Parts: sequence; structure tokens; C-alpha cells
Amino acid sequence: MKQLSGLLIILIHFIAPATAWSQIQNDGRITVRSGGRNYDFLPRFLVIYSSTDPGLTLKPAGIAKVSYNVPTWKAADSASADYVQQQVSASVAGDGFDDKILRSKKENRTANIYHSGTSCFLTARKIVDTKDSVLLLFPDHAWFSLKAWVSKKAGDQISLHFLLTVKKDGFYSVGYVGAPSFDKDMVEELWQPLIWTEKRVPQQPYMTPSYMATLPATLVNDGYNSIGVMADPGYLPFQPLPLLENSQFGIALLNNKLKLQPQVFAPILGGFNSLMKAGTNFKFLVHCVVKPMDITKTYEHLAENTMGFRDYRTNATVSMNTTLDNLIDYSKTHYAWFIDSLKGFAYSTDVPGAVKNVSSLNPLELSVLRDDEEMFEKRAYPLMEFMLSREKFLFTLDSNQKIQSPSRKLRGPIAPLSELQVLYNIFGKNNSFYPAMAQKEFGTARVRNLDEKQKGRNWINAMFMFRMTSDSSYLKLCKVLADQYLDERVNKKMEQFGDPMVSSSFFWPTFTNNWPALLELYELTGEQRYLAAAHDGARHYTLFTWMAPRIPDSMVTVNKGGKAPMYWYLKSKGHHQMYYPEETVPAWRLSETGLTSESSGTSTGHRGIFMSNYAPWLLRIGYYTKDSFLMNVAKASIVGRSESFPGYHMNTARTTAYEKADFPLHEHKDQSVNSFHYNHILPMASLFVDYMVSDAFVKSNGQIDFPSEYIEGYAYLQNKFYGAGKGRFFKAAGVQLWMPSRLLNIEDIALNYISAKKNDTLFLAFMNQSPAAVTTRVTVNPALVACSQQAGLRLLSHSGKILPLGDSSFLLTVPARGLAAVAVSGVTIPLGFQDRILDTTNDNRSDYAMIPEGDSKALLFKLGSYARRLYVFLQEDDSKWKSAKLVYKIGEQQPLTVQKAEYPFEFTIPVGHNHPVRFHLELAGRDGKLVKSNEIELGK
Repeated sequence: MKQLSGLLIILIHFIAPATAWSQIQNDGRITVRSGGRNYDFLPRFLVIYSSTDPGLTLKPAGIAKVSYNVPTWKAADSASADYVQQQVSASVAGDGFDDKILRSKKENRTANIYHSGTSCFLTARKIVDTKDSVLLLFPDHAWFSLKAWVSKKAGDQISLHFLLTVKKDGFYSVGYVGAPSFDKDMVEELWQPLIWTEKRVPQQPYMTPSYMATLPATLVNDGYNSIGVMADPGYLPFQPLPLLENSQFGIALLNNKLKLQPQVFAPILGGFNSLMKAGTNFKFLVHCVVKPMDITKTYEHLAENTMGFRDYRTNATVSMNTTLDNLIDYSKTHYAWFIDSLKGFAYSTDVPGAVKNVSSLNPLELSVLRDDEEMFEKRAYPLMEFMLSREKFLFTLDSNQKIQSPSRKLRGPIAPLSELQVLYNIFGKNNSFYPAMAQKEFGTARVRNLDEKQKGRNWINAMFMFRMTSDSSYLKLCKVLADQYLDERVNKKMEQFGDPMVSSSFFWPTFTNNWPALLELYELTGEQRYLAAAHDGARHYTLFTWMAPRIPDSMVTVNKGGKAPMYWYLKSKGHHQMYYPEETVPAWRLSETGLTSESSGTSTGHRGIFMSNYAPWLLRIGYYTKDSFLMNVAKASIVGRSESFPGYHMNTARTTAYEKADFPLHEHKDQSVNSFHYNHILPMASLFVDYMVSDAFVKSNGQIDFPSEYIEGYAYLQNKFYGAGKGRFFKAAGVQLWMPSRLLNIEDIALNYISAKKNDTLFLAFMNQSPAAVTTRVTVNPALVACSQQAGLRLLSHSGKILPLGDSSFLLTVPARGLAAVAVSGVTIPLGFQDRILDTTNDNRSDYAMIPEGDSKALLFKLGSYARRLYVFLQEDDSKWKSAKLVYKIGEQQPLTVQKAEYPFEFTIPVGHNHPVRFHLELAGRDGKLVKSNEIELGK
């Protein structure tokens, strides 16, 4: 920033809509007229001064039902010390939680901007008209003098220049406090990033530092217009990565009279550039906004017109299919840290000794869709057992572990009701224990993740009970409860954190309505009110997606000196430096625009997470509602970001390290760029599948359409499940999605593809991610699909161009950002795992038993024509039992025995298709007694 001796210069630039007019009044007011209403922006400023370092630091805000950190300052005296030090439990720890914020020493502090130093309010007292401006003069002050002028120029933009001459050394912050103010009950909606949305009003004048602002603005909507102030994007540079240490300004919404008034403060008192000596100059520019539209539309307008947001990404180094192949290959290596004995992915980044899974449906989808038996055996089936037996997603054998509230109990199912429904349907409705468990879950409440209790009887679960049973009474109940939800949650803006279905807010989906589930209900019923509600929720979700900083049209050098950035949290855990070559790449490849931070509680450290599971939902809702902004946000969040699993987040500096195919192929302690939550690997693979199938649906205008199930998971890890049902590929019906690894070789990386099969025909759809038409050669892998000399090729889509098939390859042209689809007929596709696991003929043989001894459960999994497996587990633990033995007999075979001397006590037995299995348990108690159960028979 250029230094000009003696002056602090602030330039304020007012933006009004093209249909509005504005004028300068005799007293210096700038009046903007829009929507038949006048709004006055006053020539009013606040200068805050401190002679000593005010000790700027982030602290937990202590807001009811939400975890969030806010800037605080040392209080000048006990009277202004309005911040109360928060008591943080031991369970709040791990990646993203900073002990310097959560558990620093107690001292007199304030979170109120107006109490952070000595406040000096200034209003222009004299107006002087000149040839090219209107000069505003302020009373002189012993520490500074203020002047201002309004430029005269044509158009609807007004520039207001401010000059502050600093006379005394110290820390300064200058706030523009002249925007219109409103009583809380006068507003239709408000917004201050990150957490104050809808009608959730800040409790006091909290500041959002610039690095935590998805747009550098605050807004109020009075039912007619959205009114706000926005810091100029130039003061939120792309480099270095925005952090508190380099934040040049802050924004606020509540003023010192507790009215809603958009404000900008620059610099932040105690922060970057705030220490000024006499003669120091500081420039700044604020945009003040009046738009005749709601908050989310105004957000979109500012993102596109001020920040330059657009459809900006393309496949950077490889296609999404290559990324998916690499990611799944990685998930099967030891680097993915799946602990077979615990049936889960290690969660040691946060909770040493624990495992955590999201859903069995992610690996099950991948095994079915990709014809991958190894994925089923190594990941899907163990997770199916885990999800039916464990009490919580986070499981550990360490009874002393408190971080994130894990469980060591086998008191399942932990699978949400929706997952039970999907598993029941996928396996031909042959496993009776799924609906039995679902009925019980529907009538109870359960804590599955962290300490959040979920009520079973709600409209979402009623929808899945209908899908499971086809009982219309569940659909009727679903719609009654959903309509009540619309009345309570959608049709009126929330004034508090939490809502009728969530007790508190942490992950971003808890700040909006449940728009993915509302989209599911719309697709089930076709009723427009549910789509409208989903659209509203999706648009509000975009308020949490980064639109700042603005992406420069330039190159950026990263990994300087051959070192990748080192995340401070992992450095503190003893992780080792990573090395990647220094390189210079286009800035867009490094941008967080379109991503979200992780959550309200960890947003200070997790700037942009790569788990953008919202992308396919935004894409579909955008298609249904013709909302291009949602579709562009969806693409921005996922396309061209990595060649394999990229880890979790951006955090300390920009880098290409997580783009690389080998980035995840390191031991845990050798990962130091960002955190690895290994349970995210397979949900990310499902995310990629969901996005590509949805992209084909959208780009084909709905002519490529496959049925889906719902992966609920937890937090933000929701996606659609594909591959279990047959769909439509243009005019061909009954087509099966089939996407084995490395099916195609495509010379141009701009194309992603999906593939499907029916009899002797291979169906392919190619989605161009670039803004230019692509002509490239496509080769079908002959090891997977045999193309005979009689094989034929035809174009299915209305756009695109192909040349004849020869030696398993062909030339293809795909329009810019468009789709081309082809059918390759006369080929041979061998039967595989997919065909067997989906071969679900009717099977009503017994499959479920409760055993009093050990409070045990026995399940007989019927897995199509692929397999049957007996799973028996004790719900009682090693505080009561020393060991457990399962004695079993399949058909007329000799009895066999399996013994477990360590907890958890669980047994998995392959039993084949043809014979029942008889078994009993023998349990050795801690009291020295041996207990034997009655014999049970299943599969008869």
C-alpha cells in the first residue's frame, strides 16, 4: 500500500441500481431512491484510537446454540469488559479447533467494536461546492483532522473521498457509520458473514474480519430493497491467502445503539496496518449498495459484478474420471488407514485411537457402479456391519477418550433410517431386519454424531419409510409434517440458531432449511412447493460459499523453494515437511471461490474444504429452477481441483500440492499440508459420481436420467446413490449405469464421462468442462469391452459429432460446455460382480434373531446371488464378558467354532446360498461363570 505523508485517505464509492437515482443534499447526505423509497447515506464516521496495543484476538462468542469465534480487544476498564470467557469442554478439540482461541488466559476483554478504544464520531458540518466535487468539512480534532468531498460525475455512481491527517502516534481504526439504520423489527432479512443470516441478529456489535467474509459486505433488506456497504475487493487481495494477520478491514451490522446498520472498519484496531505514526497514510474504498432485490439475489449480483464470479473452472490437469480412478485406488491402499479389526477409517487427526465412518452406502455404491468386488469385500461389507452394530459414527476402544464424544458400545444401528431403507431396497427387500430396525428408529431419538440428538419421527424419515414400505400413510404423514416444516422453517425467517429439526448450528446445513431432503421430496412427489423451498435453502447456502478474494487474471508462484506450505496444527503434532516443486500456475487453479469453510466453529482455521457435497444438489436445483448462479457455484466447488484425494482443506498458503496424484500416498505423519480425515475418502468418490451423473442429466436436458437413492451420512456429507436401478439414456430404457475403472482413454482432459450398458450396447456421455468445443480421440479399454468388427457407433445427442469406430477408438467433437452422447453396439461386456450383487430374486427365509445372552443380535445378510453371511454381535461389552464363542453348523456339515477373547465380540460367517445355519453362543463372564444360549436357526 502506497504511503502518503500526513494523510489517512478513505474513498467511499456508492453503488445504486441502474433504475435508481441519487443526489447530494445540502447537508452532505447522499440520497438514493430505489423501489419508490429514499435511503440516506450520511457523511458520518467513527475514528477509534488506542495509545497502546489493544491486543486483538479471536475468542469464542458464547452465542447460544452456535459455535463461533469473534474478534475481541483488551478492555480499557472493567466497565467496558463485556466479554465473558467461555468454558470449553474437553470434547471440543481436534483439527480446526485452536487452543489459542478456545483456551487462552482470562482477562478483561470486549467483543464490542465501540468499546475497543476511544471513539470519536464525526459528521460533516460545512458544505463547499466546487467545479468537480462537493467538499465536506469536519471539525478539527487534536489527534487528526478530517476532510471529505463528493465527486461530480455522470451516471448513478457517487464517489465520496475522505482524508484524515494523523497527528498522534497510536492504533487507529476508521469506521464508516453513515449507512441507513433500521430497528430489528423493521427488517425482512439481514446478513453479516459468516453466521448472521435470515433474521438472526448479532447480540452486540461483533466484527467479521475480512478473511472470514465470503463477500466483504453486510446487508439489510427492508422488504423493498437490500441496503448495505461493501469494502472494495482491492483490500482483500488474492495473495497471500487471507488470514486474520493480513486482514485489512472488518465489517459489522449492529451499531452502538443496537440498530441494524451496515458498517465497514479499516483497518481493524490492533490488526494489520492499524499502528500509525504521525504522517502515516492509509487509503480505503467502500461500496454502498441499494438493490431492489432480496439478500441472496444481491449477493449474486455483487459476486458477479463486483467480484467477477463466473463459470471460471475447467479440468486443470486431468479429467474428473481420472481423479475418481486415482482416488478409489488410493482408498484401497494402507495409506487410506482403514483398520480392518475395527471396521473403520482411522480418525487420528482428531481423536487418537478412534475410527469413524460416514455411511456404508458410499463404498456399496462404488462397488456396484464400478463393478468392483474388492471394494465390496474390503470396504462396503465391513461398513454395513459397522453401521448396524455401533452406537455412534465415532468408535474407539479407549473408554477414557473424550474428544468429540466417541462411543465404544455396540448399541446400533448407527445407520440413519434412510440408510436402512436404501439397503433394504438395493438387496431386493429380502432382509427383514432392515424394516424392523427402521420401525424402531422411527419411534425413538438417537445421538449418532458428536452430541446431536436426532428425533426419529420427522418428515424426512416418514419419506424414507414410504420408500421402504410403499405404505401411503407414511407419504401422507411426510407431507403433513413437511408442510408444517415449511410453515415453521421456510416461510418465516429464523431469528435464533437451531430450528425445528436441529437443536444447534455448527455445520452449514444446520443454518439453512434441509434443502437436499426437500429436493428428494420434490422428485418423489413433483409438488412445486417443495422445489421452491429447496431453491430458497440452496440460495441461502451460497451465502457460505467464498466469493472473495477476487481471482486475478495472472500467474501465481507456489511451493517456493520446493517446500509445500506446512499447516500449523499438524506441525504442532510432529508431522513432517512435504516437498513439491516450485511452479507458476494460473490463479484460478488455486482459488477457494465456490468452496465453503468447514463450519461456524472451525471457520477461523479451515478456509476452504474440498468436501463440496452440496455441488450436485445445487446443480440439479439450478437446472430445475433455471438458476445459473447455483449451477456456476456447483461447478466452481468441484471441477479441476485435484488428481486424487486432496485432503481436507486450504488453510495457511496457496499451493498445488493437493492437486497431485501422489499427494495422499504418504504415511499419516508425513502429511503436513492439510488434514486427512480418512472417512471422507469414499464420500468424496460418491460426490464425484453424483456430480458427473447430475452433469449428464443437466447437459442432456433430462434425457439421460438414472434413478437414485439417498446417502444421508451426517454433517454435510449427503449425496445421491447411483447404480442400483436402471434408467434412461435418450430413447433407450432399462439401461444400467456401469462405470468400471479406466474404461476409456480420452486424449483431451476437458471431457468427463459417464458410461452405461444394456445387453450388447455400451452407452457413453461426454461432458465438456471447457468454454471451447473439443475434438478428441476416445479409446474403449479392450480388456473391459470387446469391440468386434461388426460393432457400430451412433450419435444419440442433438449436438456433437463422431467419426466411425475403428480398433476400439473414435474421434468425437463435444460443444463448448456441452454434451455429446454415443452408443457403441455389437460389443461384448462380460458379466461381473455388479450383475451378481443386483440379482435379487425373492428370498423370504429367516434372517434376524435377538439372543438374550450378551444382549446379542444375529443377522443373515442376503446379498443377491453373490453371497449370504451370518453376522452375530454382543451389545454387552468386556466389562461383563471375558470372551465369546460362536458355535455354528451349516446344513449337515460338522459344527465349527470361532472364539473372540477381545472386545468387540462379533462374528462373521459365510454360509452359502443353499442351507440354513444353526448356531449358539458360549460366553465366559468376568464373574467366572459360563453362559450358553439356546440354538438359533436362520436361513430356513
